[in-house]
Amino acid sequence: MEKRIDEIINILNKANYDYYTLDKPTITDQEYDRYMQELIKLENEYPNLKRDDSPTQRVGGMIIDEFKKVTHEIPMLSLGNVFNEDEIRLFDERVKKVVSNPKYVAELKIDGLSVSLLYKNGKLVRAATRGDGVVGEDITHNARTIKSIPLTINKAIDIEVRGEIYMSKDSFNKLNESGENFANPRNAAAGSVRQLDSKVAASRNLDCFIYHLPDPEDYNIYTHDDALRFMKELGFNVNPNNKKVNNILELLDYIEYWTKNRPNLPYEIDGIVIKVNDLHEQARLGFTARSPKWATAYKFPAEEVLTKIKDIIFTVGRTGQVTPSAILEPVRVMGSVISKATLHNEDYVVSKDIRIGDVVSIKKAGDVIPEVVKVIKDRRDGSEKPFEMTKNCPICKEKLVRKEKEAAYYCVNEHCPAKKIEKLIHFTSRHAMNIEGFGDRIIEDFYNMGFLKNYEDFYNLKDHSKDLMELEGFGFKSINKLLDEIENSKNNSLERLLFGISIRHVGVKTADILANNFKNIDNLMNASFEDVSSINDIGEIIAKSVVDYFSLDENKNLISNLKNLGVNMSYLKQKSDKETEFTGKTFVLTGTLERFTRTIAKEKIEALGGNVSGSVSNKTDVVIAGKEAGSKLDKALKLGVSVWNEEEFINTLSKY
Repeated sequence: MEKRIDEIINILNKANYDYYTLDKPTITDQEYDRYMQELIKLENEYPNLKRDDSPTQRVGGMIIDEFKKVTHEIPMLSLGNVFNEDEIRLFDERVKKVVSNPKYVAELKIDGLSVSLLYKNGKLVRAATRGDGVVGEDITHNARTIKSIPLTINKAIDIEVRGEIYMSKDSFNKLNESGENFANPRNAAAGSVRQLDSKVAASRNLDCFIYHLPDPEDYNIYTHDDALRFMKELGFNVNPNNKKVNNILELLDYIEYWTKNRPNLPYEIDGIVIKVNDLHEQARLGFTARSPKWATAYKFPAEEVLTKIKDIIFTVGRTGQVTPSAILEPVRVMGSVISKATLHNEDYVVSKDIRIGDVVSIKKAGDVIPEVVKVIKDRRDGSEKPFEMTKNCPICKEKLVRKEKEAAYYCVNEHCPAKKIEKLIHFTSRHAMNIEGFGDRIIEDFYNMGFLKNYEDFYNLKDHSKDLMELEGFGFKSINKLLDEIENSKNNSLERLLFGISIRHVGVKTADILANNFKNIDNLMNASFEDVSSINDIGEIIAKSVVDYFSLDENKNLISNLKNLGVNMSYLKQKSDKETEFTGKTFVLTGTLERFTRTIAKEKIEALGGNVSGSVSNKTDVVIAGKEAGSKLDKALKLGVSVWNEEEFINTLSKY
């Protein structure tokens, strides 16, 4: 009977491959259903013969308690964006400064959510969302229900691939006709893969395209188009509309074609991804902190639609800036229902003569933030109300101040609740202290309950853990997870803290420049205006803002309090001047570390003169293996590379 079960599984797996990957069905739906019913019957009769890669596993039925965190061994970086032909040509020019004659691969940018698929010995063992690029969520139970994701590939190898889970237009329409109410296919796909019950995901008819191989050289592959072919040969569903182009003109032709023909596709796309084809050239181009320099995403021009302004309200940001926003008659823009749009500042509204009651054209700036483009003045009937900028803070009612040479008005009341809440939200954000688990609503609730009033209070929340566990929606597990995240944030490098404490004009890049130049908080606090302004890329406005910030006693006290609470005040990225056991060596991190996030471990290695790579090779000196270390550990052992566990890593760090 085992032989018959294996035979049916092979027939069904081949049928899935022919249908989803090759788009060439080799058996009818009736034949497929007949084989499936026979397989289900045999597996019920002989449960000990049921295989993990059986097609019957796609029907769902597994229910999990929560989504587990997954640390990506190689970060899933986002792409930079370009929005017109001029910006595409500028991207090409930047590439040509490093690579003389680049060839590109142009790909349709599928409007879904990114996924990482991990296979061991050719079998799917894990699927994870992108998350913040470093840590995602395990969605294996739902990925198994997606028929275009192979449970077993055509070679018994260890491999990770990345792609996009999406919902076709037809499936989306059927879902909403059944009584669901999703705004667009992307939201529907995202909501489906985040179901604890895999039967829900199985019923949604999701699909997946694979577009990236993180470790191509491990398979002797040296171009991106070869990687796409290789993944297709393994049985993955690779988009057939990708194209290798030889120059910028061919690239622009490809973009023009799909800009016109995107409505004819059975799925939504929101742009074109452009990648340098040669992997050695990619390595020469390198990365910024957020994205690869060898790739970018062209975003289609934003769709504009008409609606009416019902009201204009004012909101307060973390710097105290008061921003007017238009309340709109709800309207669908690029798949989302929009009822609010930013109006930026008083000058913006006055220059466009925007009034309450106006019919306006709106779009999503960068396909994300809704904004008013123009007023349709010939639709006015005389009932419209002219705009009037508020003179007082909408929250604390203090008089607003318009600063010299700025268009914005500010609430200068340091005790304004809205400013305090926005600052607390910013402090936990991804590029600041990166404390996961704090949504805007949680911070607002904790503020109103008196648990959070300032930055220091985050590190004192452990003293209120019993009270927090009694709150509705919280419990032992969720609060302790939150407290662990807070404790881990103490180990962040200085630049995160500088960005997190909301020094005016200090963004992510500026914070890193300041931290790198002054090395620790004391040096920066004692620096003069001349010291700060003499640094490249730091202008007089930023320098004055930094010096003014640290001249205030309340800010000095803040830093002192955070120090006493154990928050790191040093830049962890600088190279050590002395020889260490890390100096000049290449390290690879694999598995889950208990004491460090992957980012912090990397910063500590680099601070002591080491380099961190994403893949194991003959040039690797040490692999640091945490829990559930995978193929990289296996490869290290095979190559004879030195392996440290987390305890050995900590002991080595403690020497310096």
